[in-house]
Amino acid sequence: MSNSPICTGASLGLLVRQVRDAMRARWERELARAGHDLNFSQFLTIKKLADGVANATELARIAELTPGAMTRLLDRLEARGLIVRGADPGDRRALNIRLTEGGKQIARDIAQCGERVSEAAFAGLDEAQRAQFVRLLEQVRDNLSIPET
Repeated sequence: MSNSPICTGASLGLLVRQVRDAMRARWERELARAGHDLNFSQFLTIKKLADGVANATELARIAELTPGAMTRLLDRLEARGLIVRGADPGDRRALNIRLTEGGKQIARDIAQCGERVSEAAFAGLDEAQRAQFVRLLEQVRDNLSIPET
């Protein structure tokens, strides 16, 4: 048996990036097909806000945006009536962001888009294979998150 890796670090990184890019593209196509004029960052923001109130810093981290880009994204969502911003009672300098009723409706609809994208991604895999795949990805993520000594 050979000791050579199945996938080098560079090709593993490329494969993970290709999967990520394909997922994002599929998401955007699915959102457009469902009639939602949302990009992937807007989708991530709405998805996070569907879990409750968040602040702009937290949303920027999740959406992988700079604070300025997140502010512009939030301005667009607010102009569309999907979010509201209000003072954080614990920190006068901070704003809490939450979905409006219209935003909650879109969040429910895009959750269904997410199910369709997941089904497409997992096509041909049974439930056990899907669960194993997710466990393996989590293990790889966790392995790479361990601080180096």
